[in-house]
Amino acid sequence: MHTELKAHPDYFSKEIIQLADNVYMAFGFAASNVYMIVGDDSLVIIDTSETTAAATNILAEFRKVSDLPVKSIILTHSHRDHVSGATVFAEDNAPEVITSDKGSEDPLIEETPHPRATKAMQARTKRQFGIGLSYPDEIIGIGVGPGDRPLQGMGAGMMAPTRLISDERTRITLAGIDLELVMAPGETPDHMVVWYPEKKILFSGDNFYRSFPNLYAIRGTAYRDFDTWADTMDLLMGFNPEILGPGHTKPLFGVDVIRDTLTDYRDAIRHVVDATRAGMDAGLTIDQLAHSVTLPPHLAEKPHLREYYGRVEYAVRAYAVGTMGWFDGNPTSLSPLSPQDEAVRMIRLAGGAEAVWREIDSARGAGDHQWALQLLDRLIHAGEDAAGNDIGRARAAKAAALRDHAVGQINCPTRHYYIQSAKELEQQAGDADA
Repeated sequence: MHTELKAHPDYFSKEIIQLADNVYMAFGFAASNVYMIVGDDSLVIIDTSETTAAATNILAEFRKVSDLPVKSIILTHSHRDHVSGATVFAEDNAPEVITSDKGSEDPLIEETPHPRATKAMQARTKRQFGIGLSYPDEIIGIGVGPGDRPLQGMGAGMMAPTRLISDERTRITLAGIDLELVMAPGETPDHMVVWYPEKKILFSGDNFYRSFPNLYAIRGTAYRDFDTWADTMDLLMGFNPEILGPGHTKPLFGVDVIRDTLTDYRDAIRHVVDATRAGMDAGLTIDQLAHSVTLPPHLAEKPHLREYYGRVEYAVRAYAVGTMGWFDGNPTSLSPLSPQDEAVRMIRLAGGAEAVWREIDSARGAGDHQWALQLLDRLIHAGEDAAGNDIGRARAAKAAALRDHAVGQINCPTRHYYIQSAKELEQQAGDADA
């Protein structure tokens, strides 16, 4: 396991953090944070966690602070890890549920008459978050949240909004508390931040967390506008908050600390955009860009820009595809051979399947897991058309190589995707033997 990930269980230990005399944060109970503002006659809840089980645990802790009813719920955005515990906080009340009117980027939430590849997204979501992996052997954290958390009732406690916010800035009074809801698109187009001017607290949702931002999620997402996300950092800094309450990871305190951190975040996004665009203009392919664009050292080593959750390489690929489409400019890429045809020819060129296996064994022995995986994919794609090819052997070796490759990953989604995919291959082998 990557040495930096070993510290995640301690960082994400459960606690109720008091941000002000009447503002509390539930941290480490689930993938995302939940906030409670104690008002004159009721409570305001900001975001509601990822599962009903986590929401139940959080509400029990909040009840040690206040027994006032929850009459208002504000959702910063539509991702399921923020909206799935609403019914728990509602209890027997009928709270106002407030969110943006911009819709959802989540095809598993947003209703549409058009078919979508929901099974593919569900499978990839499971792999990204390591759902079903054992703690702490296989999963230790999700990059921006704990690995040891209850998953019962995932997505089960959603409530339909009762009030949709459309204006860029909306002043609102809830439970005697004056708040401002401000459109702040970034990770999602429907993102709102919540400004509590009296206490100088800004609830920023997922526009900031302690990791390089997840500009592309490997579970599968539409293009997230990088420039807009960077611009939103300037918006957040414009509040001059003294306390920043993110959707994940711990709060930040102090005007200067917050400004410096958000400046780094903005500059990191803009650097990826500028470097990728320059490479595209220079004629580099997407693969070449992914291997050449990196953060400058003064940003790469910042704790809030380590690749625990987002990854620069994935961001580069997403920007290139999101702005120019899938074609990388190389005419050879316009109509490539099928994976099977290319694999059969490459294996023949290598001198047969056993020659490929010798190279695989050599690569794995040297710790060159990526090269081993690419060669194994050739054997799998080739199928029985490659003389002497053993598909079962190739799948078993790929599962082992994926587990080996996972060990050194700092990026939690990548680590989980490797291990979960390995388990799926192992399950296939078990089913074939049964």
